[in-house]
Amino acid sequence: MQVNETLNEGLKRGYHIIVTAEELNAKVEQKLVEAQPDVEMKGFRKGKVPLALLKKQFGPRLTGEAMQESVDGAMQKHFEETGDRPAMQPDVQMTNKNWNEGDDVEVDMTYEALPDIPEFDASTISLEKLVVTPDETAVDDALTQLAESAQNFEAKDGAAEDGDQVVIDFVGSIDGEPFEGGAAQDYPLTLGSNSFIPGFEEQLKGAKAGDEVEVTVDFPADYQAAHLAGKQASFACTVKEVKAPAKAEINDDLAKQFGAEDLEGLKGQIRERLVAEYGQASRAVMKRQLLDRLDEKVSFDLPPSLVDAEAKQIAHQLWHEENPDVEGHDHANIEPDAEHMKLAERRVRLGLLLAELGRKHEVQVTDAEMTQAVMNQARQYPGQERQFFEFVQQNPQARQQIQAPLFEDKVVDLVFDQADVTEKEITKEELQEAVQKLEEDETV
Repeated sequence: MQVNETLNEGLKRGYHIIVTAEELNAKVEQKLVEAQPDVEMKGFRKGKVPLALLKKQFGPRLTGEAMQESVDGAMQKHFEETGDRPAMQPDVQMTNKNWNEGDDVEVDMTYEALPDIPEFDASTISLEKLVVTPDETAVDDALTQLAESAQNFEAKDGAAEDGDQVVIDFVGSIDGEPFEGGAAQDYPLTLGSNSFIPGFEEQLKGAKAGDEVEVTVDFPADYQAAHLAGKQASFACTVKEVKAPAKAEINDDLAKQFGAEDLEGLKGQIRERLVAEYGQASRAVMKRQLLDRLDEKVSFDLPPSLVDAEAKQIAHQLWHEENPDVEGHDHANIEPDAEHMKLAERRVRLGLLLAELGRKHEVQVTDAEMTQAVMNQARQYPGQERQFFEFVQQNPQARQQIQAPLFEDKVVDLVFDQADVTEKEITKEELQEAVQKLEEDETV
């Protein structure tokens, strides 16, 4: 086997690989010998079929396998010997396409090698960690929001209004015949919640306790129950009680609704949650600082193919953000501009740098961390969590999309530990401003 260099320009590499006919034939013969003991053929005992007959019947298929294995082996050996790591899948083309049995196999392989990442001393990087201590005002504001979310209803005199809750008994019928699932007693329905069939809640506005109301609605054509879809139904409703919304009081009873023993316990939980929220926001700001420092501090050649692919992805994503009505990809080709290329270069540079840091420090995403991340994402699909798990297990690209940010965060934490970090006490408002600026100037 021969491997001759044909291109060495920047990060671009090219090689001409020759697998001789003798090498290929030897590999085919080896495959035939390995397969012979298990082959059965009419007229011969198992394992006694002559090699010449096996070659006649299975030779073409085994030759194709031998070609692929020989080229793959040559590529693997080349990468092991040179230390090259291709930025993307190498382009491999057979040059003697009119190959006949007895000919050498000749292949051209081209790729862009990943660059050598220069060493740098993380301790020379200075970062500022923003620290916010939750004050009583922040805790009280959070308590107020909890009280609003734990809204109660209290009985009222007078007609039901939007936002009120009516307690009703109802029986539904179609053409005078009650239908299954169309009746309930003491059902609490909040007017304006749109939790019932369109038009139902509006007809109960103005009703008072003790009123009998006949509600007529049309089931939507795409209603989930096929036997009701598109049909008109009448509901005989008895309004048993009308209640107005009442803000929950901030006391021990409210605390118990949220799993705390008393109000002080709930306040403690809120402080812990606020500390975690402020910490996450502060980390995001400090991560941006770190990436900016790394972008300024470390420079190396970038594989053009990676930059081009990233620029096209950025341009495509931004175009869809500007054209939200276009859901599919049936649109004109979107060419990246200079700003897209600049952003792509930054992303590729930082991505390669963090990947190399993780590789050198043997950073790993554990199975437990991966499982937790998949579980967190699965919660976004209520009722379909199992299907999501199976999809991720069977889709390497999906697994990589979940694993990549976990790996990056672990590498970032590694650099945080080595960097010169000083803490700065600020207010909640100042942290919000820093986060807002981060979002307005999102570049990574």
